[in-house]
Amino acid sequence: MPKVSILVPVYNVEKYLKECLESLVSQTLSDIEIVCVNDGSTDNSLNILEEFKNKDNRIVIINKENSGYGSSMNIALNTAKGEYIGIVESDDFVKNNMFEDLYKIASKNNADVVKSDYFYYLTSSNEARKAGKISKYRTNQVINAKKYLKLLKMQPTIWNAIYKKDFLIKNDIKFLETPGASYQDTSFSFKVMASASRVVLTDKAYLYYRQDNISSSVHQKNKVFYICDEYDEITRFLNEKPEIKKFANSQKLIRQYRAYIWNLKRIDEVYRDSFIEKFSNTYKEFEIQKMLDKAFYSKINKNEVSLLLNDKVAFRALIDKMAKNQIKCDERKKLFSIRINPSRISIVLFGKQIVEIENNA
Repeated sequence: MPKVSILVPVYNVEKYLKECLESLVSQTLSDIEIVCVNDGSTDNSLNILEEFKNKDNRIVIINKENSGYGSSMNIALNTAKGEYIGIVESDDFVKNNMFEDLYKIASKNNADVVKSDYFYYLTSSNEARKAGKISKYRTNQVINAKKYLKLLKMQPTIWNAIYKKDFLIKNDIKFLETPGASYQDTSFSFKVMASASRVVLTDKAYLYYRQDNISSSVHQKNKVFYICDEYDEITRFLNEKPEIKKFANSQKLIRQYRAYIWNLKRIDEVYRDSFIEKFSNTYKEFEIQKMLDKAFYSKINKNEVSLLLNDKVAFRALIDKMAKNQIKCDERKKLFSIRINPSRISIVLFGKQIVEIENNA
């Protein structure tokens, strides 16, 4: 049994695939397998996979017709033989000690999940900036979401972690299989963090998350309702697990609301009214079920929610204003920004980090 199975979903990524695979075959942890699922690529991706497999028998290639990310990941999960599961997107790459370090932490703590920090990476300038998403305050200790709800607030990044395979099987944690869908890390990540009893965080960063791949789903403005499918899946999951729903549902409602606002600002303007209609109907149902409680309104503006539920025209105007302000904010950040996050404070000038201060607050 390999110590870690690294799952690599592949679809038309010939531009970045070699860099990804080089970073995996050179891992200091040699007892690994690299499960690559080619999801019907029409470029040179399959040939690149075969080239690497001919040099390294730890690589497993699954070649299939295009059926989407969720299907690819579930096939990879079922194929993987490792004690732990890692996931690396084929347009990203990692430090060569990533899986050795994470596996040592997992083994020492009998962890269900070990989650690390990561780097934002720009191909155009070959620059990396630490994301700083994990505070030192909670590192190197065993925690869980029942006692530390902030685990449910973390970004749904699935590729900066390893997961005990037995834990995933026991809790029936899989990816949502929706052909052509996106954001399928959203429900997977929430189910993992809500279910895990032994989570260990590290503020060390290993994975380089590529920001300027224009084919990434986050840049596709016509992918309108896929985020709703992910939260429908989380709702189903919580309804089946009342012991988890009891402590996790308020955080889910907050995350869902914020995700829908983010999506509204991201999608093309022509789709906003139809998304607002679904958004409004969803939260009206939550209101009827008396789920929008004090915990929810402690984080979400009540007047804004009132517009969503009772005046969709005014809510649309508010969203349009938010979207325009977001564009201005993004442009301003390219010139100058001060970023404060759980592990550090940084000053960025013309896109380059010029000052970094540890944030121990």
